[in-house]
Amino acid sequence: MPYKEAKRAFPDRDAKVIAIINQKGGVGKSTTAVNLSASLGEQGKKVLIVDLDPQGNTTSGYGIGKEDLENDIYNTLLEDYSIEDLIHDTVEKNVFLIPSTIQLAGAEIELVSVMARESVLKSSLDTIKNDFDYVFIDCPPSLGLLTVNALVAADSLLIPIQCEFYALEGVTKLLESMKMVKNRLNPDLYVFGVVMTMFDSRTALSRQVVDEVRKYFGKTVFKTVIPRNVKLSEAPSHGLPVSMYAHVSKGSLAYSNLAREVVRRG
Repeated sequence: MPYKEAKRAFPDRDAKVIAIINQKGGVGKSTTAVNLSASLGEQGKKVLIVDLDPQGNTTSGYGIGKEDLENDIYNTLLEDYSIEDLIHDTVEKNVFLIPSTIQLAGAEIELVSVMARESVLKSSLDTIKNDFDYVFIDCPPSLGLLTVNALVAADSLLIPIQCEFYALEGVTKLLESMKMVKNRLNPDLYVFGVVMTMFDSRTALSRQVVDEVRKYFGKTVFKTVIPRNVKLSEAPSHGLPVSMYAHVSKGSLAYSNLAREVVRRG
């Protein structure tokens, strides 16, 4: 159902705005954005995903053809488009998406001259966020102005960390950036959770990394660990979340469990 029609049925909500963030690439940010949102949607939650990564992997992961898009998140950040007009429905009836294309790559430079440049996304999201239970912002693998916009717009952070050597590399820098934004622009920002991704139970390294991250972050780390799973890798090529592509796969079950943990955290 298109967002503007579905909107009439949405009671007022107090949305959680969560930035999915890690300055390292390839750690499962977009995979988590697509599949966690789908699992929450299946559990009856209304979810909006904002694809803030110029690579647009979350956009294509939901089967939205970037080459066919006339407008995307760039247009509300830099051209004063109504953010409501950019919302697309997806294959999951409770999940909606604001897409991204490579056009967004120029936004880092163009935002420099914009008034209140760090809070452009927040100003737009504030007008629609309470139509949803959850708003996820899929961040680029960098700590530039797009990511700062996400940190200002968000209530909290969800940090995917890959189960590999140097897993915590870069996380310290991310937390420093979070502290800076918290001190200057968004005093209520906090870490909602850390999720371990690409876990291979056959290797001692994966188990060691999980232990190391749990020691570092404590109870902030979700109990659910996302495994390496071929179905998770295949699903984006079909433009589907793994819950629709391979419902009983290990990857689908893991994200369903993670969604339940997210809801329990409130």
